[in-house]
Amino acid sequence: MTSRQSLVGQPAPDFTLPSTLGQAVTLGSYRGQQHVVLVFYPLDFSPVCSMQLPEYSGLQDEFAEAGAVVLGVNRDSVYAHKAWAAEYGIEVPLLADMTLEVARQYGVAIDERGVSGRAVFLIDKEGVVRFEHVEAGTGEYILRPEVVLARLRELGAG
Repeated sequence: MTSRQSLVGQPAPDFTLPSTLGQAVTLGSYRGQQHVVLVFYPLDFSPVCSMQLPEYSGLQDEFAEAGAVVLGVNRDSVYAHKAWAAEYGIEVPLLADMTLEVARQYGVAIDERGVSGRAVFLIDKEGVVRFEHVEAGTGEYILRPEVVLARLRELGAG
């Protein structure tokens, strides 16, 4: 990953990706409806990711109460996502960014490794990035979902 520009205060790059919901998900479809928490992570079935995404999934109701949907994004296929979600009880939608195009748009692609970095973007109902956190390495998971929830509550559900 090279140095990146912050997206905070900028319109979130829109995208459409296949998902575990059975149909493609378009970020822009949430505009005016819900805040979005985009969670980029390197790989399904990896040890750190297998802690991170279940934690977000377990707090899904709290995110919903705060007016947000959580979307997990990485380069694995929908088929891998479904198997991983079933094994770990992950209920948040997982999106397949198999070409890393969306990760590149958000400045978190690690092209030399063929994965996205670990990052979280909080996008408000107007489609503007209000918070971002990019982990220094893929082997760590420092930003807890509770911190993202607190930031989300600062935005308000309205």
